[in-house]
Amino acid sequence: MKSSNIIDLIKRRFPNEPEYHQAVQEVVESIEDVYNEHPEFEKANLLERLVIPDKIHSFRVTWMDDNGNVQTNMGYRVQHNNAIGPYKGGVRFHASVNLSILKFLAFEQTFKNALTTLPMGGAKGGADFSPRGKSDAEIMRFCQAFVEGVWKVIGPDTDVPAGDIGVGGREVGYMFGKYKKLAGEFTGTFTGKGREFGGSLIRPEATGYGNVYFLQQMLATKNITLAGKRCLVSGSGNVAQYTCEKLIELGAIPVTLSDSDGYIYDPDGITAEKLQFVMELKNLYRGRIREYAEEFGCKYVPGERPWSEKADIALPSATQNEISGDDARRLMQNGIIAVSEGANMPSTPEAIEIFQQHKILYAPGKAANAGGVSVSGLEMTQNSERYSWTAEQVDEKLKWIMSNIHENCVKYGTESDGYVNYVKGANIAGFMKVAKAMMSQGIL
Repeated sequence: MKSSNIIDLIKRRFPNEPEYHQAVQEVVESIEDVYNEHPEFEKANLLERLVIPDKIHSFRVTWMDDNGNVQTNMGYRVQHNNAIGPYKGGVRFHASVNLSILKFLAFEQTFKNALTTLPMGGAKGGADFSPRGKSDAEIMRFCQAFVEGVWKVIGPDTDVPAGDIGVGGREVGYMFGKYKKLAGEFTGTFTGKGREFGGSLIRPEATGYGNVYFLQQMLATKNITLAGKRCLVSGSGNVAQYTCEKLIELGAIPVTLSDSDGYIYDPDGITAEKLQFVMELKNLYRGRIREYAEEFGCKYVPGERPWSEKADIALPSATQNEISGDDARRLMQNGIIAVSEGANMPSTPEAIEIFQQHKILYAPGKAANAGGVSVSGLEMTQNSERYSWTAEQVDEKLKWIMSNIHENCVKYGTESDGYVNYVKGANIAGFMKVAKAMMSQGIL
């Protein structure tokens, strides 16, 4: 198998889907040598089967705004692969959502979930609807309408959605309530639920915490600790907030946060008290990050991302392709020693190549941000048992999972010169688990 053949096939078959093409290319190029060691894979046409989703559901979502106007959006659920467990992946509500983005996310989710060691397949869903600027009533009506289009293809043993960009506890609650009514059952069909109706402790924190735990593991291979390290964090939502919280707890100094309007740079560091302001600003008042600069008198740069600032570590935690090649070169010039991704595919291929050329510690999102789906899987287990674990129990399981993911990345990604290619390691570890499961189950 030549990786270029699969990439060309995907581009011909599914044109105008650049994010999906990018995700497929990154994986197939890194697993090519291992794949070719298994002629049985090629005989079963396994790779082509693996890169194409099992099922794609698309539907119209019609809802009424507060002014009595009928609005229409497109809704999707991409069920990519369930070889190792029921489909599992978030729901994204954002104006940018399209099929290419969701196919890339579902493809990535398949390997990410395989890395967690938990029995979960890969899926992703969403709609080109943005909750920003909408009332709670409008968001509720939209969520209910979205579930009307998807409820028949999800379930606790079939497909378990969760949150993503634009979908937090509020949206999950509305969707779960509508699903419960339509399906006539109370099961763990959604994760990221409220604690009152089956949610897990540590779930809101999990992606950010898990990213920092993975970063710790990487730094430890160089006998480096987080204490005193200055960190660039992008985003200001759930992932960025809890990334900052764990960094502060471990003695690091986060100095940036951002949103779609721009970024703040606080040279004195974002403290626990300042972070509390951000959490209230973003979670309660739906405010903008520039209000942090107004409150604390620090630098605010509109329309830009924080990658030109000097620091030790970068943790992109916003969205896909937010670090370009030029951004990566600036990060290298400013002495960055590690990049750990809290978002999904936030670095472009050019940026990744630059990180690896400079032999820095670079963790791709499918490994570093797997903490969120890991605790979602733990929430599924608790729901099945009708039982709740303590925060300490969940956190310990999360640490173990992230440590295990790191161990597998090192196992499959260590190159002849000793450099750990975490992209290659994560892709091969996830691929081999899914591939072996598919081979065992026959041609489906």
